[in-house]
Amino acid sequence: MHGGGLELALVLLLAAVVAVPIFKKFGLGAVLGYLAAGVVLGPHVLGFVQDADRILNAAEIGVVMLLFLIGLELSPSRLMVMRKPVFGGGTVQVLLSASVLGGLLLMYHFHWKSALVVGTALALSSTAVGLQLLSEHKALNSDYGRFGFAILLFQDLIAIPLLAAIPLLGGVKNETLTWQDAAIALGVLAAVIVLGRPVLRRLFAVVARTRMPEVFTATALLVVLGTAWLMTEAGLSASLGAFVAGVLLADSEFRHEIEAQIEPFKGLLLGLFFIAVGMGIDLKRVAAEPEVIAAGVAILLAVKFSILVGLGLAARMSLRSALLLGSVLWLGGEFAFVVFNEAERALLLGRINHDRLVAIVSLSMAITPLLLLALQRVLQLKPAHAAPERAPDETLKEAGAQRPQVMIAGMGRFGQIVARLLTAQRIPYVALEADPDTVEDMRRFGSQLYYGDPTRPDLLRSAGAEHIRVFVMAMDDPDTNLRAVRLVRRLYPDAKILARARNRQHAWKLMDMSAEPFREVFGSSLEASERVLTALGIPAHVAQAHVQRFREHDEQLLKAQHLVYDDEAAVMQTSRDARADLMHLFEADVEEAEVKREGNGE
Repeated sequence: MHGGGLELALVLLLAAVVAVPIFKKFGLGAVLGYLAAGVVLGPHVLGFVQDADRILNAAEIGVVMLLFLIGLELSPSRLMVMRKPVFGGGTVQVLLSASVLGGLLLMYHFHWKSALVVGTALALSSTAVGLQLLSEHKALNSDYGRFGFAILLFQDLIAIPLLAAIPLLGGVKNETLTWQDAAIALGVLAAVIVLGRPVLRRLFAVVARTRMPEVFTATALLVVLGTAWLMTEAGLSASLGAFVAGVLLADSEFRHEIEAQIEPFKGLLLGLFFIAVGMGIDLKRVAAEPEVIAAGVAILLAVKFSILVGLGLAARMSLRSALLLGSVLWLGGEFAFVVFNEAERALLLGRINHDRLVAIVSLSMAITPLLLLALQRVLQLKPAHAAPERAPDETLKEAGAQRPQVMIAGMGRFGQIVARLLTAQRIPYVALEADPDTVEDMRRFGSQLYYGDPTRPDLLRSAGAEHIRVFVMAMDDPDTNLRAVRLVRRLYPDAKILARARNRQHAWKLMDMSAEPFREVFGSSLEASERVLTALGIPAHVAQAHVQRFREHDEQLLKAQHLVYDDEAAVMQTSRDARADLMHLFEADVEEAEVKREGNGE
């Protein structure tokens, strides 16, 4: 394509809009749709895009954002729990895969240095494709999903020394990694870990007080891309930098708001990344050497699949989970493209072998979604909504916390009382508050709540609203309260909604949406009324009975007026009738009490 950037953007967006729904309709998944669109648009088919590498470099921001969002889900304490699968399972997988693949390359007449670099690069799997497939198949919280993520995390860590070793093995003196470079890299990483949490939380607190969503979005993007750039300048991985930034913010009050802001950019750029990978598949090379390329893909998949299945069984997974682990991570990874380019620059890899390896890795990424679907059908699994292998309670305990089933929106006086009662009963909940000052004050006293606007669907999804059974809408502003209730009722129709009501009119509107209203001063007013009666000399049990009678009568009146509340004359008439009925009820109570006293001879 010889047009400008606008035309290129239009073509890429059109391809995604057309290809992804078609592939999703046939149950093939979004990843395969993006890859197919890239193949068609690339230089080897229609030729709309000639420089696929340029797009791939830009689209890698999507992978960076993906790792940042994953970091947001992992608090430092939870990350410590995962250290064994990360450094245990990850080390074994990389060492075994690199050894077997490197040995096969030696038999194919590769030099030992080239075999070491290429074998290790082939041992790495695609973080973007693997996590996207796990997400599409609802398997991120399954046993093989968690173990697969741990392996992918270790692979991101091992990629850094692999890149550093390429100049050394290639004998490129001016690019040799020095002890000074290593010290700078470790120093930057330590500085980010130590200073990142207080600095980032203070930054987002200041920005949140501006009450300008676009500034908060810009700040979130700045943190992700800035941390990635800083790590890159220090010689580390951009993805590692973004992941560390996410982990540092995982326990902050801004976690759900940041996730809601980054998610759309991540999805779009990650799709662009898959399109760019599809563009990089050299069909001419595949057509020229189909046997070589096919054999390379088959060997790569077979070696990694067998090792991953063995690791899964060693980790005491079921055979089915071990097979699914292998089918998600047996593909090559996007980082292999970087390693192959660096190896060619360091004279460790010739151009022909470079093109062959790129084609092998690209094809392994392209066919993995199809092979995963085929394996699932063989195993007779539900492809899109498969339940986790283990019981939900067990999964949640391993994650370090029970998944909340209550959401409190608004942490003013009303919401705080509900939260305190739940805390006393050790019932986990998610609390959202749109006022950053309230969030800061309550966090100082140990309360766990998050900054965010509950009237936004993306924020509700980020906070885990699909798992919530009871929503407590406790916002002070009636209009905000109604918007939030309307949104929850539309997105989660089966959830129970308990809502704070300012007055009767507000309560009726909430009842229209099948929410259960709680008038904010009704209960305390009744308590005060009971105290007034006892202060006037009425016995406590009589006062309590009168107040209870009034409560029941008023709640019935509220329901009756709900049916006619849009008719002012009817509402006024029901109020007059109810007042008269209530007086008759109390008079009847007095007469009944007098009859009882006379019967007792008092």
